[in-house]
Amino acid sequence: MTVIALLSVAPVVEGSMASEVAKAVAALDAHDVDYETNPMGTVIEADDVDTLLAAVASAHKAVDGDRVSTFLKIDDKRTTDQRASEKVEAVERELGREARKSREEE
Repeated sequence: MTVIALLSVAPVVEGSMASEVAKAVAALDAHDVDYETNPMGTVIEADDVDTLLAAVASAHKAVDGDRVSTFLKIDDKRTTDQRASEKVEAVERELGREARKSREEE
């Protein structure tokens, strides 16, 4: 079984949230999960939903502030294993190229 999630944790503040987001990402290191951060959140992979949710709780609690906003989207594949990278690779096979574009390359 593979559980993949998109997590976004941030304090509700004006200005940069980078230091608080970094605390949330660092909190994931205490758990048996793989993760990759992108500009819109962090993709997390775990073997089971309990491990994933424990990591998410740690990330949420690591952010300081009077108000913290957390968004979580879970893909719980209960009968098969599929890594997040395999999902991207499947789309790239269909496209016949990488699933990315940079305006700077034009």
